[in-house]
Amino acid sequence: MTTILIKNANLFYAKKLNKSELLIKDGKISQIAEKIDEKADQVIDAKNNLVAPGLVDVHVHFREPGQVHKETILTGSKAAAHGGFTTVGAMPNVVPVPDNVDDFKHQLALNQKSVIKTLQYAPVTANETTDSLSPIEDLAKLGAMAFSNDGHGINNAKTMFEAMKRIKAVNSHLAAHVEDQNLFNKGVINAGPAAVELGLPAIERVAETSQLARDLILAKETGVHYHVCHLSTADGVKMIRFAKDAGINVTCEVTPHHLLLSDDNIIEDDANYKMNPPLRSEIDRRALIDGLLDGTIDMIATDHAPHAESEKNQGFLKSAFGITGIETSFPLMYSRFVKTSLISLEQLLELMTIKPAQIFDLPAGEIQIGKSADLTIIDLNKKYQIKKEDFISKGVNSPFINQEVYGQIQKMFVDGQEVYSI
Repeated sequence: MTTILIKNANLFYAKKLNKSELLIKDGKISQIAEKIDEKADQVIDAKNNLVAPGLVDVHVHFREPGQVHKETILTGSKAAAHGGFTTVGAMPNVVPVPDNVDDFKHQLALNQKSVIKTLQYAPVTANETTDSLSPIEDLAKLGAMAFSNDGHGINNAKTMFEAMKRIKAVNSHLAAHVEDQNLFNKGVINAGPAAVELGLPAIERVAETSQLARDLILAKETGVHYHVCHLSTADGVKMIRFAKDAGINVTCEVTPHHLLLSDDNIIEDDANYKMNPPLRSEIDRRALIDGLLDGTIDMIATDHAPHAESEKNQGFLKSAFGITGIETSFPLMYSRFVKTSLISLEQLLELMTIKPAQIFDLPAGEIQIGKSADLTIIDLNKKYQIKKEDFISKGVNSPFINQEVYGQIQKMFVDGQEVYSI
């Protein structure tokens, strides 16, 4: 029996911060107390740093199989550990899309390369781009975390309606990329002054909101848990607020980049600012913050989307959509929202641990006696600069490079095993 004693911890436990000690036995949390006298095989002095549950990110892209030049399960999971995450949900837009039993089993086997807990989404439809539904019942039995066609909106209302009914029947979750392709119109940037100034084809907000409106009605009819990925518009926030008040079973997430940036930040043709959905207006950004503060928005998720540098240095027209985010999300949110007193540390941790785990029925997100010791130790006082060379992810496509932040991950444990240490 291996035991680890963590002393001098500022522990986030039962939604509060307390000075505590924590004992780990055989990968489980055995004891929490102000003082623990039991001898341990290893004693770790947390030095009054934050000891929190491992962060939970329900929206990442690890690119394997098929696009391993962008990321692999190993590099992506190590990057997640570097960012403080012990549990992530991997989207199914890999090659091939795991839209059948054999390919889904293969994907689950590949995910065993992960140094953290990588859970797997299944696609809603075959290849994520057709109107033929995946074998939802079979994929749910194999352990699909949820169902999503992330990267693609489901444009056919009948397809979405049937998918919702079947996903509801297996008591799972539908995570939607809300995008009407007919209104997206091959855009690369939000419709606004930056698009005009740079002469780029624009993405209208209605590409998101029109499909969201349809889906909320369908979700009301079916009762499915309908989760909105990477919400980006002020009208979208209003619609979800209204839907929740009406009793519709809807939740949503927002990314750090949509909270921290708007298209006002796009002053040149730099595709590190190209993502889908795009950076919206400052009005939209402020509405997203308001939605986070009043509980309309349930959680923060990164939409970690790594690309090779050669795929992001060709300007908006030719570069891929996406931003790497799993290594920078906590320090950015802590530095820009907690240190500025916009939200409390406890609120941020709840948005990045408890809420995503609860909503997706995941055995994660909280420190509890008898449960897995999935923990992160964070030095909140450590000031540092985000540098490309410090990334573990293969993707360094981030507009936050060279920014100064606080909150450095010191150590990470998954099932009581150290998976990262500075």
